[in-house]
Amino acid sequence: MTSIVDGVQVRTAGDGSPVLLLHGIGGSSASFDAQLAGLAPKHRVLAWDAPGYGGSADPEKPLGMAGYAALVGRLLTSLDAVPAHLVGVSWGGVIATRVALEYPEVVRSLVLADSTRGSGIDSERAAVMRARPSELNRVGAAEFARRRAPRLLAPGADPAVAQRVEDIMAGIRLPGYTSAAESMAETDHGPRLSRISVPTLVLVGEHDQVTGVAEARRLAASIPGARLEILPGGHAANQESPRRFSTEVLDFLSEVDAVVAR
Repeated sequence: MTSIVDGVQVRTAGDGSPVLLLHGIGGSSASFDAQLAGLAPKHRVLAWDAPGYGGSADPEKPLGMAGYAALVGRLLTSLDAVPAHLVGVSWGGVIATRVALEYPEVVRSLVLADSTRGSGIDSERAAVMRARPSELNRVGAAEFARRRAPRLLAPGADPAVAQRVEDIMAGIRLPGYTSAAESMAETDHGPRLSRISVPTLVLVGEHDQVTGVAEARRLAASIPGARLEILPGGHAANQESPRRFSTEVLDFLSEVDAVVAR
């Protein structure tokens, strides 16, 4: 089932407490195919295509991290999915973090997978992020994906998974990617992480070359009560180790829902 809210396409499966899946900068809702199936037996699972990705309309201008967070809040309210568990991978985790900071009333819990404080933690990382759309524009999405997708995977990754990751990335479009990259470049959530008040699980692939285990440890140490789990795989651990990823998420969400029920 799909819905459109504010030009944003959302895929939905299952029933139960709501879970919103927020994909990475090189992904789309297709990156969560395994989680849509794996979480649906116990939850109402929603997977968005961010503005300018997948089936969603292109943004007319960069939204900024604040704009993405506000959009998530409106979407969840429109779909009667408040409060929701937010599961964000990479850039999606940065968006989820901002939602928890700005709109805690719509968030039941956070799962931050292979994520980061943002690329604005120093000027060099911000500049690298801002340069990516120019490369995409210059070489095209297919070549951009061919160059970048292998970095998302662990050594010896299943060739079928590797091809799927590349194929999904090859579908990115310049307006969406440009807006996403700028939102990352402007963001450093580090000083605000201690203000997060919802239960949080931090997941990371043991071979993540993009954000890395050290950054995941920093997130978990900075968010009150957060738990860290290291999974097999690389930056795309949810696609490389979908069963383990879904099991960790399901166990965590069950714990949170049990506390809410009491």
